[in-house]
Amino acid sequence: MIYRSKAPLRIGLAGGGTDVSPYSDEYGGAILNACVSLFAYASIEPIAENKIIVEALDRKEQQVFDFATSLPLDGKLDLLKGVYNRIQKDYGMPATGLRLSTFVDAPAGSGLGTSSTLVVAILGAFVEMLKLPLGEYDIAHLAYQIEREDIQLAGGKQDQYAATFGGVNFMEFYGDDKVIVNPLRIKSEYIHELENNLVLYFTATSRESASIIKEQVKNVNNKNEKSIEAMHQLKEQARMMKEALLKGQLRQIGEILDFGFEQKRKMAANISNNNIEAIYEAAKKAGATGGKISGAGGGGFMIFYCPDNTRYTVIDALNAFGGEIKNYSFTQYGLSTWTI
Repeated sequence: MIYRSKAPLRIGLAGGGTDVSPYSDEYGGAILNACVSLFAYASIEPIAENKIIVEALDRKEQQVFDFATSLPLDGKLDLLKGVYNRIQKDYGMPATGLRLSTFVDAPAGSGLGTSSTLVVAILGAFVEMLKLPLGEYDIAHLAYQIEREDIQLAGGKQDQYAATFGGVNFMEFYGDDKVIVNPLRIKSEYIHELENNLVLYFTATSRESASIIKEQVKNVNNKNEKSIEAMHQLKEQARMMKEALLKGQLRQIGEILDFGFEQKRKMAANISNNNIEAIYEAAKKAGATGGKISGAGGGGFMIFYCPDNTRYTVIDALNAFGGEIKNYSFTQYGLSTWTI
């Protein structure tokens, strides 16, 4: 038998960064995100050999170990090994060999929540294999613990919940790891128009989000008023975006994104750079009314809101920068698992 799973990546539309502790613990955070038809996949195949094989097929990386209940976290394929270690620790597994294989539709560091979504997908495959009684909140919270506590990777909380729940969600974050996911019932014509008008652009650069997030955390701990006020404004941006989507006030989307981009720059250094600024200005000059960097910033994907038929002139302008337009559609489905 082979146990499989897939979980969707997400684009953050508003509130990015307010899901990161200690800001969310002290002030409460709010984010609006939407899952798209780009996925992280995981497969677990029991094998006759008494070996544990972990492999990232998209990155052409593999490690092979004699069977053990804990695998070394050495900077290579740690997301795969971290999930395996936690499942062994919390639930135990038969002392038999297995092959854990993964694939992600976007590169690491691209700003679409790839790492956290991959952890959710791997967890899903183990839940399917072991028939674990874990609900959506359980899986998302466990994924967060594995990534932030076990593997010690800096980051927020939104990606794990987006990947598990799917759809378009307004999420609230509080102290003691309390998270509330509010699925939004948006009219289909609004979703179609949003999908038509949002251009997803890969800058052809990836970045290490941890350093940006660590500076953001430092700014909150040091009570940096400029940074904290920017996060307050981004939290308000999430509420503005929710209202605009639910009411179909789509012409406001670009302005709300533009407001958020201005605030995001104030959270930490290196969120933006000369290349990002040049891309942003070119997109606006071509007809976009606003946009943002997806994820922590510094590179990866950007999104632009292009009303009417300006998406085509915006795409022409973006093509001059050597990146890639990524086709996508919104998806309402979160983590899916199955056995073959």
